[in-house]
Amino acid sequence: MEYQIEERNAPGRGKVEVLGATYDKGKPEDKDMGKWRQKLRGRTEQLRYLESGERYWYSKEWYGSEKRKNPA
Repeated sequence: MEYQIEERNAPGRGKVEVLGATYDKGKPEDKDMGKWRQKLRGRTEQLRYLESGERYWYSKEWYGSEKRKNPA
């Protein structure tokens, strides 16, 4: 794949080189696109997949805006 490099003006730095689009245009043609449930073996594996994808909500070691690392 050939990378496209563009020159742009940056504030306080003059002209800089910026990497352009790095994706292939088009749509995926896989007929099983989006059918993740059929790819996993059982219910426990599906739940583990969802929990790892949404670890912000399910993890006990996160420090989002709702939970502070050091109490006030």
